[in-house]
Amino acid sequence: MSSYRRFVALGDSFTEGLFDELGLDGRHLGWADRLAEALALLAARDDDGALQYANLAVRGRLLDGVVEEQVPAALALEPDLVSFHAGGNDVLRPKVAIEDLVRRYEHAVGRLRASGAEVVLFTALERAGGSGRLADNLARRFAIFNAGVRRTAARHGAVVADVGGEPALQDRRMWHEDRLHLQPEGHRRVAAAVLEALGVEDEALLGGEAGWWREPLGAAGAAPRRHVIAGDVRWVRRHLLPWVGRRLRGVSSGDAVACKRPELMELRLHG
Repeated sequence: MSSYRRFVALGDSFTEGLFDELGLDGRHLGWADRLAEALALLAARDDDGALQYANLAVRGRLLDGVVEEQVPAALALEPDLVSFHAGGNDVLRPKVAIEDLVRRYEHAVGRLRASGAEVVLFTALERAGGSGRLADNLARRFAIFNAGVRRTAARHGAVVADVGGEPALQDRRMWHEDRLHLQPEGHRRVAAAVLEALGVEDEALLGGEAGWWREPLGAAGAAPRRHVIAGDVRWVRRHLLPWVGRRLRGVSSGDAVACKRPELMELRLHG
């Protein structure tokens, strides 16, 4: 595969990168930062080239926010690689019309592909290790959305990091306690999935053999039922109720947050 010179990441908290290890700037890394480092190493092998990287993603953004704010900014940077993860926050809304959401999503992907950039899309992770009626309902909704992502990729020649239904990534141990964001191991695996989708075969860049990111974690002992119930109660109190409260007030978790890399910055790594 050829190396890239300008990589711009677009999206919501999934791409901003929350609850990963901290970078030198004091903000969490996330899979996109990990991917950029691997791509920079790849570029360095190509006549000592360098990668420029921007991350415009902001937590809490709905699809229309990503399209209106981030897509024009990304196109102005003239990237040759764009990652686009958006729509997951919309699917969480109970009244969303998913087919209309997919139509708007596909229009945005068409704009990005028309620029000549390689575009990486993602199927949304369908479960965060949850079970029960709510988790089953959300999984069905995300499966419908993911089918639309795959159709969009096929129509526009985009690359898909098809992580949505991978059992290993649905293990609750991959997730932060809020059940919305990945922990470091999950970010590592998503970065490897994207590299693999882009055709990278080097195990040093992938972090292991091809497909390692699909491997399940070791068996975990069953937690006592009282611990499971206590964890569910704690999650409702700490995370679900505040999320519902923000929705009722029309407030987003990203309202006061700026993207962490608004301009292309060079990553020159040697491996």
